[in-house]
Amino acid sequence: DTLEAEARVWPGHTVRVSVRIRGIDAPELRSRCKAEKKAALLARQALSAAVGDGAIRLRNIGADKYFGRVVADVTTPEGRDLAERLLGLAVARSYAGGARMPFCAAG
Repeated sequence: DTLEAEARVWPGHTVRVSVRIRGIDAPELRSRCKAEKKAALLARQALSAAVGDGAIRLRNIGADKYFGRVVADVTTPEGRDLAERLLGLAVARSYAGGARMPFCAAG
C-alpha cells in the first residue's frame, strides 16, 4: 500500500517521497506471520506490475501519520486507479483509517 515516488513539484525540482495509496491496506513484509509475508510479496509484485517504470499521478495529497510519508489517490497517466486495481486483484483490502485488521489470526 506504499510506494516510493519521485515527485516533480516545480519545473526542474523533484523530491523523493514515500506515498501511501489512499483507501487500501496491504499485507506487511515485516510481519512475523509467514502467510502475511507471502501475501505481501504478491501485493508488491502486483503493484510493481501495475506501475511498471511508468509515471503515476498523485491527487488529493495529504499528511500521513508517519513522518516523511504522504497519503494520496494514485492513478496511472491513463487514469487507472491503483487502489481499485489492487483491490480487484485481491492483494489488498479496503481501508478507511483506524485500527488495522491483522492478516493472520495469530498476528
